[in-house]
Amino acid sequence: MDAVHPDDRPIAEEAFLSANADQRDYQVDFRLRRADGVYRWVIDAAAARFSGDGVYLGYVGSVIDIDERREAEDRLALNEEQLRLAIDVAEIGQWDVDPATDSMFWPPRVKAMFGISPEAPVTLADFLDGVHPDDRERTRIAYEAAGDPDLRTLYDVEYRTIGKEDGVVRWVAAKGRGLFTAEGVCHRVIGTAIDITARKADEVRLRDLNESLELKVAEQTAERNRVWEMSRDLFAIMGFDGRLKAINPAWETTLGQDAARLLSLPFPDQVHPDDHRAVEATMEVLRRGESVPRFEDRLRHADGSWRWISWALVPEGEVFYAVGRDVTAEKAASRALEAAQDALRQSQKMDAMGQLTGGVAHDFNNLLTPIIGSLDMLIRRGVGNERERRLMDGALQSADRAKTLVQRLLAFARRQPLQPSAVDLGALVQGMAGLMESTLGPNIDVKVVLAHDLPPAKADPNQLEMALLNLAVNARDAMPDGGELTIEVKRDVKAHHPAKLPPGPYLLLCVTDTGVGMDEETCAKAIEPFFSTKGIGRGTGLGLSMVHGLAAQLGGALTIDSATGRGTTIELWLPVSETPINAADTRATGQSLPRGRGVALLVDDEALVRMSTADMLMDLGFEVIEAGSAEAALRLVAEGVRPDLLVTDHLMPGMNGADLARRMLAFHPGLPVLIVSGYAEADGLPVDLPRLTKPFRTTELAASLAAL
Repeated sequence: MDAVHPDDRPIAEEAFLSANADQRDYQVDFRLRRADGVYRWVIDAAAARFSGDGVYLGYVGSVIDIDERREAEDRLALNEEQLRLAIDVAEIGQWDVDPATDSMFWPPRVKAMFGISPEAPVTLADFLDGVHPDDRERTRIAYEAAGDPDLRTLYDVEYRTIGKEDGVVRWVAAKGRGLFTAEGVCHRVIGTAIDITARKADEVRLRDLNESLELKVAEQTAERNRVWEMSRDLFAIMGFDGRLKAINPAWETTLGQDAARLLSLPFPDQVHPDDHRAVEATMEVLRRGESVPRFEDRLRHADGSWRWISWALVPEGEVFYAVGRDVTAEKAASRALEAAQDALRQSQKMDAMGQLTGGVAHDFNNLLTPIIGSLDMLIRRGVGNERERRLMDGALQSADRAKTLVQRLLAFARRQPLQPSAVDLGALVQGMAGLMESTLGPNIDVKVVLAHDLPPAKADPNQLEMALLNLAVNARDAMPDGGELTIEVKRDVKAHHPAKLPPGPYLLLCVTDTGVGMDEETCAKAIEPFFSTKGIGRGTGLGLSMVHGLAAQLGGALTIDSATGRGTTIELWLPVSETPINAADTRATGQSLPRGRGVALLVDDEALVRMSTADMLMDLGFEVIEAGSAEAALRLVAEGVRPDLLVTDHLMPGMNGADLARRMLAFHPGLPVLIVSGYAEADGLPVDLPRLTKPFRTTELAASLAAL
């Protein structure tokens, strides 16, 4: 009790005294003073011991240093939400339930926890029926509480499942929360699930080991000898002369050498040279009669490698007793965890950059909308003489290039969803060649090889441009002294796809460099999120994984062919489009446009955007009534305005465009509605509401209205 921190003594004393009085097990955390005066957190756990005839004998227990663990838990708590995003690294499955329809999203990882094939459809009944009958009721109650608007509790349960197809019993740890509307209606319950079958098995094994240890302590000398023989820990009696006096069989298992040889060698000869000084310092502590609760060094294995051993050492007379455990795997895992944390921090930095970029791009779209709209309208009306029209056409072309740049910024910021269409892959690559040459620098020779008569590919041109630029930058980094980058587009002529794609026509985009290449292990990890060979601060480790995800989302694949010293070839397989390439928007000043009629209610908080859009709508034949906010628009309707069309911005101060559309449709069912936004993302927008992305021309606006 003297070594227990004064603030913790009442807790520690009460835990022991009350348990001892009841002759039961106990466990308690408190701070314990080390020999150097530093207090560290420990966990003291003990099991009550009884003789064969039930006589209470006292306790067998352990005290474990958990100070570092508690500090780590505090640090990890600050990043819990961010760490939850690294679900692929942690092998966590996501799930999403729509209570209104009982529809449910399960990825293959979650289906596997319920013994269901990846392609099999699932319903909420599959979840409820798949839970073990003994766990079903409490799991159901926890799930319903998460979706109850009065409770809104965290869904946090561990339960067993019985595989629907394989009958295997598994343990699952699930967490989730309900998402509620402003009216308090639960419209989604989302969360995560992880297979903890192995952990539960380990807990059972650990519990069994503790029970076995309790019995062993009570046994006679013969039983203790059996422990000596069977333990996987290294037991030893060693003299202060540096010689091993006795060792248990675990030494042979751990180090791959027979006991006779180990006993014949001086112990320092078995220790890593870099650890000799630490070993000698530890021996001096033992010679003074002091125990060493923890000491680590490396011992040589028969194969020449080194094993990290963590020791507990107790002196007694001319010898000392040693218990060692092989912690080589834990050391490797700790290094891997540090690397993953560094990668996560880098990813968070890039995410912040993406958010900033997305916001800037949104503002630029608002600026470009009146510029492009006004120039397009002036050109269509044939305003000015020939020289003035050339100037306006040049200005419009520059604005279009700015629009393309903004789209690339949005793609980088991941604010732009995948919009596949028929793409002339050869023209796209040819158009990117100049940008890549300027990006990669004069030391990289860029070559483009295009096959003739290529069919259109199914792709998102903006995302594909970003993917191609990513691959080019990776190739540049692999050629620090310069080299050659070849970009080739051809038809797929292979009978069997290396990427195991389903049968069908594909185009093959190959990016080949003459760089340092990758070994087999690096190739195997190259598309894993956060994996990078560039070092912290020079790469996110997300480039190839993003390209791989893009290809998979388009119905294609990505393959890597590389070897150290012979460069790398990245093959991007893209399906051939079933639809032809859309003709480009014409800019002819005399082209006729679809005509509208009636009253158009235009809502946008940006005055310049509202002005240019109003002019477009009037050119299309509408009578336009403007409002600077959703609230102002609702007031106009309340005062008697009856619009035939609603055109509204989405992101505005106060009520957004989607909410305004819902209110207007409640008043006027069937009212045509068009949402315009500086973002191309659909978050928060109902899927049934047509959208138009800023900036746009009169032709694009007319086409969207005609589609209504």
